[in-house]
Amino acid sequence: MLGIMQHLKHILIATAVAGASSASAQTSYPMIMSVSPVAAQTGQTSEHTLESRYSLFGAYRVLVSGAGVTGEVSTKMELDKNGKEPALTKIQLKFAVTEDALPGVRDFRVIGPTGASTLGQIVVTKDPVQTEAPKNDTAATAQKITLPGNVCGTVEKAEDVDFYRFKVEQTTTLTFHCQAMRLQDKIHDLQTHVDPIITIRDAQTNSTLASVDNSYAADPFLAHEFQPGEYLLEVRDVRYSGNRYWNYSIEVNDRPFVSHVYPSAVAKGQTANLQLVGSHLPVVGTVAWQAPADFEQFTIDVSLPIESGLSNPVAVVLSDLPVAVETEDENNTTDGAQTVSFPGAVSGRIESEADIDCYSFEAKKGDKVSIEVKARRNRSGLDSIIRILNADGKRLTENDDLRLWNKMTVQDSQIENWTVPADGTYVVEIRDVHLRGGDEFVYLLELTQAQPYFELVMDSDKSWLTPGTSAALFVRCVRRNGFDGQIQLHVDGLADGLTATCGRILPGKGADGCIILEAATDATMSASNIHVWGTASLPVSSSKETDAAAGAVVARTELTAHAQPMQETYMPGGGRSHWPVAMHTVAVGKPADILDVKLSTQAVSLKPGDSVKVDVEVVRSEGFDKNVTLDMLFQHLSSKYAITLPEGVTVDTKNSVTLLTGKTSKGAITLTAAATAPAVERQQCCIMANVSINFVIKATYSSQPLFVSVVAP
Repeated sequence: MLGIMQHLKHILIATAVAGASSASAQTSYPMIMSVSPVAAQTGQTSEHTLESRYSLFGAYRVLVSGAGVTGEVSTKMELDKNGKEPALTKIQLKFAVTEDALPGVRDFRVIGPTGASTLGQIVVTKDPVQTEAPKNDTAATAQKITLPGNVCGTVEKAEDVDFYRFKVEQTTTLTFHCQAMRLQDKIHDLQTHVDPIITIRDAQTNSTLASVDNSYAADPFLAHEFQPGEYLLEVRDVRYSGNRYWNYSIEVNDRPFVSHVYPSAVAKGQTANLQLVGSHLPVVGTVAWQAPADFEQFTIDVSLPIESGLSNPVAVVLSDLPVAVETEDENNTTDGAQTVSFPGAVSGRIESEADIDCYSFEAKKGDKVSIEVKARRNRSGLDSIIRILNADGKRLTENDDLRLWNKMTVQDSQIENWTVPADGTYVVEIRDVHLRGGDEFVYLLELTQAQPYFELVMDSDKSWLTPGTSAALFVRCVRRNGFDGQIQLHVDGLADGLTATCGRILPGKGADGCIILEAATDATMSASNIHVWGTASLPVSSSKETDAAAGAVVARTELTAHAQPMQETYMPGGGRSHWPVAMHTVAVGKPADILDVKLSTQAVSLKPGDSVKVDVEVVRSEGFDKNVTLDMLFQHLSSKYAITLPEGVTVDTKNSVTLLTGKTSKGAITLTAAATAPAVERQQCCIMANVSINFVIKATYSSQPLFVSVVAP
């Protein structure tokens, strides 16, 4: 925790939550829709066009994830001839990429007077970037490209087909790596995504030589051996759909392409010989690699040393457990199951169609077992399903897909907190749910003693403050394996002039907490990426423990979890979804539509069964007369994304005034405590004022903290 604020002003959050009101805000943050070209070459500085919804006027800074890439705004910000700010939805950026920058996709965002934009993505590539020409829609008008190269274009309209002509001087194998759909997962307001297909044609006869659709999700990858001659590369959406924001990057070269390694996982600090999997690989197919010992993430991208230099980045999984490797012996049945340690991990592969891998372990009655597969999150081809069997082959439990935070699922599997029914031998069976297999179907299988723990997720990836104001971050916990303790929130990385008061997530059924940020009255425009985490204390079972109520100290262990920032995305029909991102940015900008949300009190105390009314006054900026709605729940339709109120305390909507129309500025929130509400002291909450930005989103402003207590009867 950075600092405790004695006096808090209003909270302002620029976050997009769907709203029903058609009254639009006058101030909104930019939502990045595309960057063109979508790739930048190592060792070069290049110009790119950024398009957004809502104005980018005043943008002055670019933040980029990872090392080796920096960005800057190159468009000159000028008022129009009437001295007013133009609605600038297209600007120019410069990206400078160092020679040793790791190739791959980087997140970036633009900072301006309305805070941080939503995220955009740019591809770092080793090859020269060649941008699509205006007229290349037929084979006859195919755009000439040179190889190796990175082709950047757009499937900009319905029935758009892009053609590129290239020449091969000698027999060689070329790889075509398309990134398009994967670049759109984080685009804030792009409800339909491209589904690209690439085709190689003979330039003389126009006959098809090779074609590929889905390789990495909807993105294609193609390796083809060419004879000397001229050829055409055709790019389109498989449905012949189009969209001006559907950008693509296709890396074309004759270098080896490593898609996976096997084993796919290495214990932290250990060295393993990694077998290369991919296309056009070198003669030496294995590389010795040492895993870092102190890396927190479980997947990292690594460029491995090969004969031609360094490979393209490939994902390697890190494990805190000792990692065994699947043996070459038959392990398709319960009787032939490979013995593994418990706890322990094994790196294996579903190497052929209908392959099934079985691993046996010993466990005692009452043991709590958790089993997790890390494969699809590591870009493996495997869509796993796992089962636990007894020694006779009887199914005891199974799992297909793993559910993460905020309703997000992945195609990895997890069995958590399973209780062993009796002493004996048990078998974990893993296969592809569609009975597919191959060299790229690699996985890590971890078996651990289930322990109580928690995960944290932030329902935001950006916060917007102005001088003298505050902002609230909402953090939700996911409780695992019976963890029911209280979680204290923390934050660091704030820029100068910003302080924080960190709230808590209540024990038991508590799921949400908030952190209040404050900008000094003299704070200048700034931005920084922050880190949010939570800590909790957990009793440790021990035969030496005595009753704490009797005055003895009970042994405890400290748990820590880092909060995952989530950028919201729009679903068709106005639905709200999320995507995990690398950074949460806090930016100080200029004042917006609402200047303050004042409360009649900063603390309320309720007895079970009682109600308390809190008067609310919204301070509008000059000329702002749109509808404002008040709420204490961060919600959209029937989904609640943050409820910081104590258990048993609810908003009495019938006795509250929550719709402030026109120039109305005063309302009220009435809180009611159920007769069974448990006692709690000063739970940090806030009252929010919501203003629609457009049909599907709203900006959320908030009061200073409101501390809610429930008094024991």
